[in-house]
Amino acid sequence: MGTVILAVYVIIAVGLIGLILIQQGKGADAGANFGGGSAGGASESVFGSQGSGNFLTKTTAVLATLFFAIALFLSYLSSQTIAAKQEGIKVEVPAQPVNAEIPAIPGTAPPGDMDTITTDDKPSIPQ
Repeated sequence: MGTVILAVYVIIAVGLIGLILIQQGKGADAGANFGGGSAGGASESVFGSQGSGNFLTKTTAVLATLFFAIALFLSYLSSQTIAAKQEGIKVEVPAQPVNAEIPAIPGTAPPGDMDTITTDDKPSIPQ
């Protein structure tokens, strides 16, 4: 179910981007009033004398509302899925005594033999 909703979400996002890019800015109407474009002006538009602005604006508003509603639903669905997975996980850590002996790394001196290091063991620094 989540995959289908995510696919619809992506389709709405692409449609919303396309509708926003199709729309003209507010300043584009001034050029049309002075003879810009075709000889008949905006009245020859497929969307009527109002032009495509009203239709595109309403469609963009509907798609934007759907976009945000689906985003909220997907976040809710994701939080429910994570909570369900966390309920099924039980981690048991074995208790260890605080003063447990730390295992030695092979090839190293035991912790008590630190005073046996001589100055010959230090690397020489070139001058």
